[in-house]
Amino acid sequence: MFAVMLSACRPEQQAGTPVSVPPPEVSVVTVEAQPIPYIRTLPGRVAPLRIAEVRSRVSGLIVKRLFEQGAQVKEGDILYKIDPAPYEVEVARSEAEVTRAEASFTLATQQAERVEALLSRQTASQAQYDAAYAAQKQAEAEVAAARAARDRAKLNLGYTDVRAPISGRIGRALLTEGNLIEQGSGQVFATIQQLDPIYVDITQSVGEVQRLRRDLARGELAGPANDVADVQLIMDDGAVYGSPGKLLFSEVTADPSTGQVTLRVLFPNPQDELFPGMYVRARLKQGVDVDAIAVPQQAIHRTNEGKAEVWVVREGDRVMLQPVEVGPVVDHNWIVREGLKSGDRVIVEGFQKISPGSIVRPAEWRPEHARDLKLNQRERLDSDERDRRFRMVDANTADRAQRP
Repeated sequence: MFAVMLSACRPEQQAGTPVSVPPPEVSVVTVEAQPIPYIRTLPGRVAPLRIAEVRSRVSGLIVKRLFEQGAQVKEGDILYKIDPAPYEVEVARSEAEVTRAEASFTLATQQAERVEALLSRQTASQAQYDAAYAAQKQAEAEVAAARAARDRAKLNLGYTDVRAPISGRIGRALLTEGNLIEQGSGQVFATIQQLDPIYVDITQSVGEVQRLRRDLARGELAGPANDVADVQLIMDDGAVYGSPGKLLFSEVTADPSTGQVTLRVLFPNPQDELFPGMYVRARLKQGVDVDAIAVPQQAIHRTNEGKAEVWVVREGDRVMLQPVEVGPVVDHNWIVREGLKSGDRVIVEGFQKISPGSIVRPAEWRPEHARDLKLNQRERLDSDERDRRFRMVDANTADRAQRP
């Protein structure tokens, strides 16, 4: 009785009766050629614009430190004072030497003038005049030497004030009061770094740089406007730095250990948010592909040989595999260099139930509805599974009913 009622309820699902299954639904994107910037995100390190080590030009005992560690200093500010007493004595001695040399020069000049007068009256010989003239010149040279020694002594006295060679932020004090400095020792008092503006050194592989240059030369990529590449900085926490940077140059020599070249970018740093040595990522616009075709990353499949291909919906909603040549990834999309044209419909989701030549029901892909589509597919699979089990019950029941 149960079998008869069950068969009466679902006559269309009698054993042996074919059941029409609707074509599977797939999500597609219709590709269009459009200008797409070639943007690369590259690793980098922050480096100071200028860096200077504070050193002494003279020897002596440090008697005072005149700066706050970590503060901003200006070029020419006095940072340390070295005991000036020995150099003040040297200046006084050199001043006395200048006075003595000038007195000798005055006497030699007067003597040369007297001999010259006697020579004109023929009461002195030419030899006497030559000796007096030479003595005058020698005294003049001694005056010049004494003055040079005095100037050097004054310079050394001035060097007892150790000044900032550049403007910037000074680090910790490496020497304190009481340290004795030896001339020529090269001891570092402190380090000053100029941080506004500041450099970011980013690295890129030689292969990428060469491909980029070839694409620019062939016209496949257009260079940045005004040949100025703006660079965005991505901080370690994912935040985007407030001010864009300007690409200055790239190295002409590759690092032999890594096969990469360095690109230097200049960023403003008025709030000292960037510190030397920080790890950052730089988003660099290196060109524009004026007629690029891009597809979502999940649309690209790889063969066993590693070649790229996509599922394409052709006329009559039939699907086929299309080999493609892909370029770089830009904003989570693959750039397709060859294999697709404007207007092609590429399948993004729903690959599980399709095969070459099968008919599908294409629907425009919307990323925000991807989860809903997956849920619908899961529910459809569950429904198909229930129908399959129900048909099996019908077939088994009918088979038992036909047995004698």
